[in-house]
Amino acid sequence: MQASSATAELQRRRRRRRRRHTKMRLIKRQISAKDGSGSILIQPDTAEDLWHSYNLIRVGDRVRCTTVRKIVNETSTGSTSSSRKRFKLTIAVQKVEFDPQGLQLRISGTVESEHDQIRSGSYHTATLELHQSYQIEKECWDQIFLDRIDEAIHPERQAEIAAIVMQPTGLAHVCLVTGALTVTKARIETNIPKKRTGSSNHSKAINKFYENVYQAILRHIDFSQVKVVLVGSPGFMKDDFFAYAMQESVRRDDRPIIENKSKFVLCHASSGHKHALEEVFADPNIMSRMQDTKVAKETDILNKFMRTMENDPDRAYYGYDHVASAHEQLAIDSLLVTDELFRSADLKTRRKYVQLVESVRENGGQVYIFSSMHVSGQQLQQVSGVAALLRFPLPDLEELEEQAARLQEEQQAVEEEIPKADDPDQRMREDLQDMGL
Repeated sequence: MQASSATAELQRRRRRRRRRHTKMRLIKRQISAKDGSGSILIQPDTAEDLWHSYNLIRVGDRVRCTTVRKIVNETSTGSTSSSRKRFKLTIAVQKVEFDPQGLQLRISGTVESEHDQIRSGSYHTATLELHQSYQIEKECWDQIFLDRIDEAIHPERQAEIAAIVMQPTGLAHVCLVTGALTVTKARIETNIPKKRTGSSNHSKAINKFYENVYQAILRHIDFSQVKVVLVGSPGFMKDDFFAYAMQESVRRDDRPIIENKSKFVLCHASSGHKHALEEVFADPNIMSRMQDTKVAKETDILNKFMRTMENDPDRAYYGYDHVASAHEQLAIDSLLVTDELFRSADLKTRRKYVQLVESVRENGGQVYIFSSMHVSGQQLQQVSGVAALLRFPLPDLEELEEQAARLQEEQQAVEEEIPKADDPDQRMREDLQDMGL
């Protein structure tokens, strides 16, 4: 009895610890109100915090962090030995990489800080880790960066969704969908033979498959954070699995599943592959169960854009040039942009998208910034990464561009027909040339 009580108390402490560390910690902020230069000191505590960091750090920034580096020592006899040591280094960033499956953020660049054992200017790659602070210094923290910081340190404005998609051949994916990431937590594959009269192999394989999915849910889904658990499949497999999960949870007294039965939502999915989530999120009935989530709002506006582009194309534009032209006429009601565009190494490219976002907001438009790690963000990326729903229809911009090109050609033709003004110096040069001088 005492052992059981001690175990329960330990689990309560772990849950409290997890709740305390569910947002990025902004330890220090020093940003000039005059020119936007300065630095922030942050500590990531979740996988999503690393994603936010990936979007905050760009080429040209300076990052100060604790990292491990191999040091080669030479003895007096000429032999060498190596050891790995931890250092606090300042790195001028030249490359940023994010691994969503391994949940690792790596930065590479030249070392700027002075150290006895490390030469300034040498190249180094550092892995930024959870629960370790690091400083990011920029020449200018624009509004998109500031919005990203605000989003990272206010997790109460975010929501998480768990999604399980499966198919009768024995394939399933268990995913976590946050405000910025769709992360595969488990891929389950079980060989399921066809039904044969007098054989129980099929039902045994199905039960084994369901059991593996059930265990993956217990391992990877934190029901204190997740608001909705989507279970999708072709046919009735989702219903059979849900019945299995409820029956087993009662038999084993698995309280997380019993107490969160109402969070499970059954839906149709064409397969057990991750990309099947695209059609799940396109279902308005499913979206109505997730109205408070960031993913639902983004999916809803993207679906609205796609429908408008098909049914009323004069009110749906995509591509920077067309969207910017529509904004010049103050026609944009909703602007859709992927965060991929703000990670451009070209400062000029980033600046033009930042200015577009700020200007649309100033003129009363809604701005939706999609994560490129979400299915919806990947769909938007396929249509250039920037799109807009308009307040009122505009003529086809291609026609306007053709008209402008024709006017330019006509103007050029007129200018070529106008005789050049009489130039006395030129006339004198021609006369001297005729005289042989």
